[in-house]
Amino acid sequence: MKRDKTQWIQEVVARYERPLCQYACRLTGNFESARDAVQDTFLKLWREDILDDERTAPWLFRVCRNRCIDMLRKDKPMQPLTDTHAAILPAPDKSPAEEAGLRESASLLLQQLARLPARQAEVIRLKFQHQMSYREIAVVTALSESNVGYLIHTGIQTLRQQVARI
Repeated sequence: MKRDKTQWIQEVVARYERPLCQYACRLTGNFESARDAVQDTFLKLWREDILDDERTAPWLFRVCRNRCIDMLRKDKPMQPLTDTHAAILPAPDKSPAEEAGLRESASLLLQQLARLPARQAEVIRLKFQHQMSYREIAVVTALSESNVGYLIHTGIQTLRQQVARI
């Protein structure tokens, strides 16, 4: 059992470390705090007895979110994600031209996303950056699935209007 759990934890860390760091960095605005929150999340996973792959992602994001909120309450107000930290996180395996185009588009979209209310921005990030279902997002954020759907719909409409003006 110990060996199976160790192997499972290693697989979970390999799969979710980067998405959790991105998510936590956006919540905290600080890359080092984000890494601390993710590390705390994995330590808690080790202590818990969760070996259910279907529940793993929502559980990890929920625990990480709660840890980030605790850190923010303890330290200071949220800081926006800087270009320096955003440059650390992009996905590899793209040509330099594709990277530049994607960064420019992503930067524009992130600027507009930052103007949305916090809840809308969070559920949109969970849906599109972390490919979570409405149900998983509801578990992470403690909202109803219908509220998640409404927030995503409203946020996307607002983003479309903002981008159309540019």
